[in-house]
Amino acid sequence: MSIRKRNEFMSKSPDDTFNLAARLAEKALPGDVFALSGDLGAGKTVFARGFAAGLGIDEDITSPTFNLLEEYSGKLNFYHFDLYRIETIREFDNLDFEDYWEGNGVSVVEWAERAAAILPDSRINIYIEYIDERSRRITIEYPDNRHLD
Repeated sequence: MSIRKRNEFMSKSPDDTFNLAARLAEKALPGDVFALSGDLGAGKTVFARGFAAGLGIDEDITSPTFNLLEEYSGKLNFYHFDLYRIETIREFDNLDFEDYWEGNGVSVVEWAERAAAILPDSRINIYIEYIDERSRRITIEYPDNRHLD
């Protein structure tokens, strides 16, 4: 996959992360896949909550660790994946997640590195790096045919 654009943001609080995600959600298109990577506690679920809010979803967004997927209705259907429990790529063989990633909704995939081999090349990668207790570096990589600036 060739990523052609890259933006970097410094988040000084969970609210900064939430608001950045909400702004990105407003630019989301049907079929978009936002692939989140970062250490445990880095802010992936905060990002997912902000993204949902940007789609007009006011439900409580929690990490779907035991279900792997939660679905919500908003301006676009929102598919929130948490792949924390996935250990091998073979575990995806019968899950049919690609049906969501190729559908009319928007997917946010936490622990996306665990599915890197099957995620679409057009995905938008979000890397959240823990700097200190409140600060995070958020790097967004996306195809050059998208306008996420």
